[in-house]
Amino acid sequence: MAPVLMASTPASMCTPLKTLNDSLSHRRRYMKHNFPINYAIRVHHEEIFKLSNISKMKLKVEGLDELVLQRLWFQVNQGVLKKIIRVLPERHPSRPYTAELERRFRDAEGVFVQSHPAEVFQQELPETIQDIWDQLTEEPERVPVSSWRFASPKSLVDNLCHTMCCLFWECFSSTVSSLDYCAVSHSKKGRKTQSPELETAPTEPAEW
Repeated sequence: MAPVLMASTPASMCTPLKTLNDSLSHRRRYMKHNFPINYAIRVHHEEIFKLSNISKMKLKVEGLDELVLQRLWFQVNQGVLKKIIRVLPERHPSRPYTAELERRFRDAEGVFVQSHPAEVFQQELPETIQDIWDQLTEEPERVPVSSWRFASPKSLVDNLCHTMCCLFWECFSSTVSSLDYCAVSHSKKGRKTQSPELETAPTEPAEW
């Protein structure tokens, strides 16, 4: 089957993504200040999804379709937001914010699916991307210990925001220097590039 050719970001995606971005602008308060210092949650290695991951995949898979990366972005961050909500008690001050963030994310995902022909989501993924997809959807008890990592809620949501502005840059080109978001060093402009993914896990977080 010949690949379906289309613009990488349908115009209909911009409203829900900008609404999501509005919520993300408050992430420092809710994802950092309301958590204990050095608090971290357990996630798949693939869920630490940074701009550098996008660059590596584009180098590894020749002619990688932006739409494939967008699909992967939704799959990755769907799991990330669910994991953050899961660790928050009902009365935690960040729970309503995180639940709203997750709802707006699902709204954007719904528009994303509706904006493309069904056959787009039936196409075979490149092997590298399929391997990541399979690991993300693996039953937790079957995931090797070596495949888990620990990351702070703030860093995970930062990654969500930065990679969104890179992969859906058409929606943000009039408000931010969006192309800069596709550079590895964006989140620390004027300073050193981002540090590599966590290779060792911090101490297991205490129960709330």
